[in-house]
Amino acid sequence: MPPASEEKTESADKGTASEPLQEEGNKAQLSILASLLPYVWPKDQPGFRVRVIIAFACLVAAKAVMLGAPFFYGEAVNIVTGQGEALAVAAVPLALVFAYGFSRVGSVAFQNLRDAIFSRVGQRAQRLIAMEVFEHLHNLSLRYHLERRTGGLSRVIERGVKSVDFLLRFLVFSIGPTLLELVLANIVLTVMYSWVYALITTIAVICYMWFTFSLTEWRLKIRRDMNERDTEANTRAIDSLLNYETVKYFTNEDYEAERFDRALMRYEDAAVKSQVSLAWVNFGQAIILNLALVSMMIMAAIDVVAGRMDPGGFVVVNSLLIQLYVPLNMLGFVYREIKQALVDMEKMFGLTRVAPEIADGPEAMDLIVGHGQVEFKDVEFSYDDERSILKRVSFVIPGGKKVAVVGPSGAGKSTLSRLLFRFYDVSKGSILIDGQDLRSLTQDSLRRAIGIVPQDTVLFNDTIKYNIAYADPSATPSAIEEAARLAQIHDFISGLPDGYHSQVGERGLKLSGGEKQRVAIARTILKDPPILILDEATSALDTKTERGIQDALKGVSADRTTLVIAHRLSTVIDADEILVLKEGEIVERGTHAVLLDKAGLYSEMWQEQQSAIARGEEIVSKAPAAVDSPASSTEKVTLPEPA
Repeated sequence: MPPASEEKTESADKGTASEPLQEEGNKAQLSILASLLPYVWPKDQPGFRVRVIIAFACLVAAKAVMLGAPFFYGEAVNIVTGQGEALAVAAVPLALVFAYGFSRVGSVAFQNLRDAIFSRVGQRAQRLIAMEVFEHLHNLSLRYHLERRTGGLSRVIERGVKSVDFLLRFLVFSIGPTLLELVLANIVLTVMYSWVYALITTIAVICYMWFTFSLTEWRLKIRRDMNERDTEANTRAIDSLLNYETVKYFTNEDYEAERFDRALMRYEDAAVKSQVSLAWVNFGQAIILNLALVSMMIMAAIDVVAGRMDPGGFVVVNSLLIQLYVPLNMLGFVYREIKQALVDMEKMFGLTRVAPEIADGPEAMDLIVGHGQVEFKDVEFSYDDERSILKRVSFVIPGGKKVAVVGPSGAGKSTLSRLLFRFYDVSKGSILIDGQDLRSLTQDSLRRAIGIVPQDTVLFNDTIKYNIAYADPSATPSAIEEAARLAQIHDFISGLPDGYHSQVGERGLKLSGGEKQRVAIARTILKDPPILILDEATSALDTKTERGIQDALKGVSADRTTLVIAHRLSTVIDADEILVLKEGEIVERGTHAVLLDKAGLYSEMWQEQQSAIARGEEIVSKAPAAVDSPASSTEKVTLPEPA
């Protein structure tokens, strides 16, 4: 991505346009500023209020000290040119020069002291806001996270959080001080010289601000387009890198590079337009400021010639204007960046206004697990109105028993586990645990009581130890190792150079599918839940490894209420009951032996898999997705793979 640029050049890392902000206008911007107030002026943090007060005091002191610099300079000029009144002592000009230098250094010192004191306030505001957004995103529904674009979302959060500190600093310590300095300078010019100087200064500032604000609004449209292109390019890059293996499978490196280059070309064109427009703004600003400066210098020169002003006054007027125009010259940049910061923050705060699809009710209670009986009662569910996934599904898993669900792909098997975890609420009917409706329970207590070994295990980019211990971060090393032994992965881990401290890579890509599943099994063992879900838990394992894992899973599921979602029928023959799901309905149910005697769908599936095994083929579920997509509402695709 193009690097961020300095001050009056564009920054590629700023945010995209926010439609809500454009529609609500000033009201939305004021709302954002109001939302920042509790972070800058917290009620329960008097220490931070003191910091803000001291920072403002340093701000006023910096401006007051800086305002004296032109007068020391002007008086020194008078003495050097022989215009001073009885002050032409050799040491006096030198003292005035030192005073001039001290005032400039003192102003910088107060400014830096202000920044140092206020730094804690700004950083704390960033941290608290970032935490609120992060926690809110984790509270949003699975549907939202399936539809989001990771690259774009991360950019929105990054820009929004950075804009907090930027907005506080520039709004409080740039716009405010510039206006304060303008008022003080006008007072000085009126009292000591002439109100005409103050009038010219004021007119110049008004024209400058009108010109800057008007053209900045026009430039924001160009800037928004540039930032949209930036986000587009960033999203494509991240999506491509996250799907690195898929790109390699299909040798589409050139295709991905071409797509990324097209996005960068659109960004390039937009960035050039933005830079050209910026050049025109800077040129117009320079004309306004220098016209005012030349006008006042001509007036001051006339006054000096006429004897109404000494040479020092000429220097003072010039110095005051230049001193005022330095921060004023940044006004366009500051205004543009403040507007953009408001846009970025509005976009970020927009995330916090997304309501969770699944939320605890005001009277939600914690789950109390007794026997752990799970009951699906006339459950109906659909991801959208166009297609029904489950149709009046009813079954009971008695406490400590094992029920398996099998059926063709797309039947709705994995949807059962998502409903049990309450990632979605049922459309009709109810799901009960020991007679308690899931919708009346807190999500936290519900999910703590359920463990799952998913078909596709996605690991954190950390160590094996961290990933196993994720079920219980306070677990002892011996407990982690015991869980790994039960999952039959301890020997493999011990054989690695770094053992349990070995890095697994992003999404666990350094491990094979079977190794990742055994890590997931170890993690679930460590969690020790009363209710267990095995969602194609051995789908990535070869037959030999599967037998060992099945033994481990039998031990783990003993005396636990267990729901098994399976493709390999050989893994569920010991289930207390097997449900055959087809097109969202239970079409057969019973034990393995009973279902074979019925010679129905289950028997057909069994015969097909046995024939495949006889031909030397592995029955492996190949779908990598951990969840069904609401957009397609389909189950995992299952394909045979040669051994």
